[in-house]
Amino acid sequence: MSRVGGAAQIKAMKGVSGTLKLDLAQFRELEAFATFGSELDAISKAQLERGYRLVELLKQPLNSPMPVDEQVVVVFAGTKGYLDSLPVNQVRAFEAGLLEHMRSTQGGLLAGIRSNPKADVPAELGDAIAAFRDQFVDKLETAAREADVTATDAGELGEAESAKTLATE
Repeated sequence: MSRVGGAAQIKAMKGVSGTLKLDLAQFRELEAFATFGSELDAISKAQLERGYRLVELLKQPLNSPMPVDEQVVVVFAGTKGYLDSLPVNQVRAFEAGLLEHMRSTQGGLLAGIRSNPKADVPAELGDAIAAFRDQFVDKLETAAREADVTATDAGELGEAESAKTLATE
């Protein structure tokens, strides 16, 4: 980031993205180290996992600018560990759902970030993100359980059909 870019950032963005560049650099180093098959300690593994989620979170579709208040929410969620329990392939869905949730239920919080460039990150932002994350994880777990039941039912049906076919032959 250039000096001008940093000076132009709102205070909340500076607060949430302060260590982002360093975190990503450390992630890249760990990722390179891990490719050699080295054993990593638990802290390094956690840092690597968070890095994968941050990289996924920072991907942005072409010609799709994001308002600064939403950027603050997304970067805060990533850098403060709210994504750590999610599978990497669910990060984009989480981001889309989180932003929709924030727009529909936390409009005042977003407006506060947007309208006051000298304000810090609102204290209630973490609670709002955690509440949404818990709902999101519950939905993922419910979907996984339903998929398991469907697969089990299909397996039992397949076994019954096989037995029926053998009996008629």
